Amino acid sequence: MHETTLERTITLVIFAASYVGLGLGRLPGFRVDRTGVSIIGGTLMVLSGVLPWNDAVLAVDAHTLVLLFGMMIVAAYLRLSGFFSLVTLWIIRKASTPRSLLAAVIAAAGVLSALFVNDVVCLVLAPLVVGMTRRLALPPVPYLVALATAANVGSVATLTGNPQNMLVGSFSTLTYREFLVREGPIALLGLVCVFIVVGFVYRRELPEALTASEVKDRVSVHYPLMVKTVAAVGVMLIAFLAGVPIALVAIGGAACSLFTRRVKPEKVYRDVNWQLLVLFVGLFVLTGAVERAGLVEDLVAWAGAVGLHRPAILTVATAVLSNLVSNVPAVLLFKPLIPSFGEPNRGWLILAMASTLAGNLTILGSVANLIVVEAAREARVEIGFLEYCRVGVPLTALTLLVGWLILITVPA
Repeated sequence: MHETTLERTITLVIFAASYVGLGLGRLPGFRVDRTGVSIIGGTLMVLSGVLPWNDAVLAVDAHTLVLLFGMMIVAAYLRLSGFFSLVTLWIIRKASTPRSLLAAVIAAAGVLSALFVNDVVCLVLAPLVVGMTRRLALPPVPYLVALATAANVGSVATLTGNPQNMLVGSFSTLTYREFLVREGPIALLGLVCVFIVVGFVYRRELPEALTASEVKDRVSVHYPLMVKTVAAVGVMLIAFLAGVPIALVAIGGAACSLFTRRVKPEKVYRDVNWQLLVLFVGLFVLTGAVERAGLVEDLVAWAGAVGLHRPAILTVATAVLSNLVSNVPAVLLFKPLIPSFGEPNRGWLILAMASTLAGNLTILGSVANLIVVEAAREARVEIGFLEYCRVGVPLTALTLLVGWLILITVPA
């Protein structure tokens, strides 16, 4: 009994310390980021003996890692082919006024983020949006904020839109089609909310008309590579909707894309977010140690006491925790709790919705936000913390309310 109590105490201390580090984003006094925190925490679980090595290996969810890796590879080929830039440029060219251009940026970011990982979409589109606004003599900040927030909102629609949704897809019994049917309307209405909030906040900065009649910027496009990759993506989408395991579809699409004579694989691998993959591994080990130590029962009891099974409380708790420790660690923390709910599928849907939409609260809420802010800074455009919050705070509250209302009315 004493040994069991000691192991539970050690597990709890390491887990709590790791999540504090994840919340801070670093270890005070050291140059250690969130990925490093997860590696150190996971390693301590094994070295302390609370999680045997074989159990640590089994705790790593290969399906999630394969899904995320596969989508990164496919998205990298689309970026290298010029697909993202070409589609977005075509959409933006249809804009006739500053507000229609804003709507075009929001639509492009939202739709592309639903199909692919939102971080990649922001990485590609941010420089293009800066160039467009400068050519048309428009203030870049409203369009860049719209890009970041729309990418987050659009990604809520599918299991492949962002890393936290991928986790939900691996842990739940929800299929790609079921998830899309329930979360798609939230993404659609959320994009409308983005347009309304950004348009209202920046109503004085946006002029009535464009100073140039047409956007003539050209993008570099590798058409043979683009046609091949788009065809692969089309097959993948059909397979997703048909119910084929999403991890298998993603790695199959990646393998098909890698089979080429046109692009050096080194260029593709540079687009893979290896830090995120390693972060996932460390977090899986941390969560596995908690489950093995029997702390899940304590968490379930706590969840029942605070009424976490209630959609409203789960929505608020997920949003708060996602902004404290980031959305991926938050989802993993809730992982052992959701199956104990009376309606676990509804719980998974709310968890995915709230953890994603909460990313719009502040600049630090999601990686997509940071990517856009950094791209803006490189172009000498400053988006301050408070400046972003002018949109982020009301938008997050509004979209969380919309998401909650939809998910409590739609049958789980």
